[in-house]
Amino acid sequence: MVAVVEDDVAMRKSIERLLQASGFDTTTFACGQEFLDSGAATKVNALVLDIHLEGMSGLEVHRRLLASGSRFPVIFITAYHDEATREQALSMGCAGYLHKPFEAHQLTEALQRGLLL
Repeated sequence: MVAVVEDDVAMRKSIERLLQASGFDTTTFACGQEFLDSGAATKVNALVLDIHLEGMSGLEVHRRLLASGSRFPVIFITAYHDEATREQALSMGCAGYLHKPFEAHQLTEALQRGLLL
């Protein structure tokens, strides 16, 4: 099960369709708080997480997950790439960091690599 947290509806649906077509079961959320409140963090095997979300940022969601002991792979996605944010995400142990727009294979390959670790 792969959770997708993305506040852009079209992007969220696109990622969901891509992952399902690639054989992944998915569940989606519009914001970080919704994901955290859902209890899905105890059920997913990986997370595709937008960095720039309304409300709580993706980086903060990841911090909270790490603090709670969650260790599943997180693939960050962002349309607002900057090197400092990328370095912060990598230092938090993310399994991937993709700049939108990204190729479909980049996301599926990052997930496959992350799930193998």
